[in-house]
Amino acid sequence: MAVGTSSSMLGGAFLLLVLSSATDVHGGPSSSAAPRSPLDYLCNNLGPAYVGANLCVSTLCIDPSCRSTRGLPGLAVIATRLTVSNATVAKASIEHALAHAKDGKARKAMRSCLQLYTGAIPRLQWAARSAAAGRYSGVPEVLLAARYVSDKCTNLAGEGALPKENVEFFMMAFVAEAVVEGVQLFIG
Repeated sequence: MAVGTSSSMLGGAFLLLVLSSATDVHGGPSSSAAPRSPLDYLCNNLGPAYVGANLCVSTLCIDPSCRSTRGLPGLAVIATRLTVSNATVAKASIEHALAHAKDGKARKAMRSCLQLYTGAIPRLQWAARSAAAGRYSGVPEVLLAARYVSDKCTNLAGEGALPKENVEFFMMAFVAEAVVEGVQLFIG
């Protein structure tokens, strides 16, 4: 009985989703709303299972120009540029933590993390230059690889051994990857 009720509820939710989408496309109530900014359009269409709109907006709007950017490519530029900045800050934070670390194992892990960040930053700079030039091929892959830098550092050093900037970098690279993939998809 519970299964039938759940299926019925899911079917109703699906029908509601289809109907609300149809009114958006065919000039229903939603189309009379004010035009959305590129930021709103992109962040609302990345897919909540991937990167939700609130996370997208709050991450991109670390740069105040996020709301005044005229088009989707500008958001890709902001995202990749912020990723380079976050990687640089994370690397500097790990250098600082290494200078004050007493534990030999933690120091070894931090040195390995520094090597990972040192290798990732030039690739991220390339990704930012590519996005600025409107060339997105390879950029999402660089951003995905950058996320693994943070993961590897966490695995090497342990959850609490690294500065918070390591996790912040992961989130920035995660959002930037979604943004660039979204821009590629939406502009063709």
